[in-house]
Amino acid sequence: MDGHAGGATPLNDPKKEPAALRTLLGRTNRDWWPNQIAVDILHQQGRTGDPMGDGFNYAKAFKALDYAAVKRDLTALMTDSQPWWPADYGHYGPFFIRMAWHSAGTYRTGDGRGGAGAGQQRFAPLNSWPDNGNLDKARRLLWPIKQKYGASLSWADLMILAGNVAIESMGGPVFGFGGGRADVWEPEKDVYWGTEENWVGAEETRIQPDKEMALESPLAAIQMGLIYVNPEGPGGVPDALQSARDIRETFARMGMNDEETVALTVGGHTFGKAHGAGDASRVGVSPEGADIAQQGMGWISGHASGMGDDTITSGIEGAWTPTPIQWDMTYFDMLLDHDYELTRSPAGAKQWHPVGDPTETLAPAAHTAGKRVPTMMTTADMAMKFDPEYRKVMEKFRGNPAYFGDAFARAWFKLCHRDMGPKARYLGPEVPAEDLIWQDPIPAQTGPDLTADDISALREQIAASTLTVADLVSTAWAAAATRSFAARAAAVVGGQPAGEAGPCAGGL
Repeated sequence: MDGHAGGATPLNDPKKEPAALRTLLGRTNRDWWPNQIAVDILHQQGRTGDPMGDGFNYAKAFKALDYAAVKRDLTALMTDSQPWWPADYGHYGPFFIRMAWHSAGTYRTGDGRGGAGAGQQRFAPLNSWPDNGNLDKARRLLWPIKQKYGASLSWADLMILAGNVAIESMGGPVFGFGGGRADVWEPEKDVYWGTEENWVGAEETRIQPDKEMALESPLAAIQMGLIYVNPEGPGGVPDALQSARDIRETFARMGMNDEETVALTVGGHTFGKAHGAGDASRVGVSPEGADIAQQGMGWISGHASGMGDDTITSGIEGAWTPTPIQWDMTYFDMLLDHDYELTRSPAGAKQWHPVGDPTETLAPAAHTAGKRVPTMMTTADMAMKFDPEYRKVMEKFRGNPAYFGDAFARAWFKLCHRDMGPKARYLGPEVPAEDLIWQDPIPAQTGPDLTADDISALREQIAASTLTVADLVSTAWAAAATRSFAARAAAVVGGQPAGEAGPCAGGL
């Protein structure tokens, strides 16, 4: 899987991605891509309707889905390598894990925005963020399955389910899956992603203690266009401890503690490789900035074949382990049992190699049978080794593989479902029975339902109280104001009178 490397890469080249104009509300898609065709003039004064139709009920459609058939189709896709974008090691699993992770990983607790719940990775700006390089191909690989199941399977659900199936197909553990993510059909315009004028690499990192710079609320990513942190280190500086600082801050803002952070990092980097095969300047613009003739595809590379062993995405090059399509404990052995030295990839990105590249650390080449190549670690990986608290978790997991597997499965489930709100919203046969604390479970009702007479009596008691109108309104407002639209959660949900969905019931 790829993270984004800093420096002058094609994914943030100011010559290819127009610098945005500063606004008080952050960057808009028009700022980033001012030459886009203004198709909205075709429906001026018109009502933008749901393309599914006003009466469409996604939950009902999903419940009628042949869920087992979808999983069989996804499992078959994992090893059905296509010549236009061949699978590393003959398996698309790591590619789809990265796609699912980056779909869900935009979630932040500060305002409840981001996440996988609406399938926004298909639209600008996320579809063209540097950290999402080449994921346009992952979604295109899923297109036949989306076409087959149509409206019964949203893009939002499909992307996350593909990640789950990918993990399972390589022997990894999963905790479950809840469907019910209804697609939106156009980019969200009300999410604040920051005010930087260029993508990652052209701007300073958002956390700089020496300049008294802290990460602005509600943002969680360390630089514009990243999901989490710069894998080369803060601002491209390969400092493991500073990287740990950034990792801890950004994961905390996404609702993850140290144990969950390590579980996700190790579990995710157990699979796949990063891509930096050559001169990054030969990669074209992102999908949103590409010519209309490219039909939604971007990052077209002029480096050799531009795919397979010639792929350039993050600029970092290599697999983390010698077994990149197999769930095992090798990542721990690689990181903790070897000394590493700082090197550069063919694309010029900073990365770390085992000193001397011992034979046991070599991985198979992704597309050349019989060839062995060096593995690597990013600076973000080195943080797991050198930060004292992360190291404690690493040793704990290494000593108990079963515990690590369960921790990863639970953290992955949380990552992919954190923005869905109450468990009652989850659909499908693989919804876990266990209630999890981050789901804000509401205690089971112990008494009888309120009757109309009960509600009438309560109204009379409230009216007869000494509370003023201002007191009553402020109390109701305070309860309702805890609601996060994106996370679909609110404290008022637990206190809403049964059978009476009033104006403050928006969190239900």
